[in-house]
Amino acid sequence: MNFNWVISGDTNPTIKKVCIDLEYRLRPRITKFLLSRLDSECFGDFSSFHFDVDIKNQWVWISEKTPQGYIDKIKTDFDNEINGSALFSVA
Repeated sequence: MNFNWVISGDTNPTIKKVCIDLEYRLRPRITKFLLSRLDSECFGDFSSFHFDVDIKNQWVWISEKTPQGYIDKIKTDFDNEINGSALFSVA
């Protein structure tokens, strides 16, 4: 699983800390989500999944780098499950 951080402006130590903290919260949540939908297909290997994380707009989306077949299978529930939470509230 790979994260692409969408950051406008300079990356200062505070922004870097926010990214690290957010990744620690996102990774288990997204892993759980993917396991519940694709475990029988991926067998726990989510290395082909890429996510874009927009810090300013507080949004996570599935990157186009993710294989289209996987995107089609998870896109319907992804926003509700992942973006419908308070992941950004501490930032």
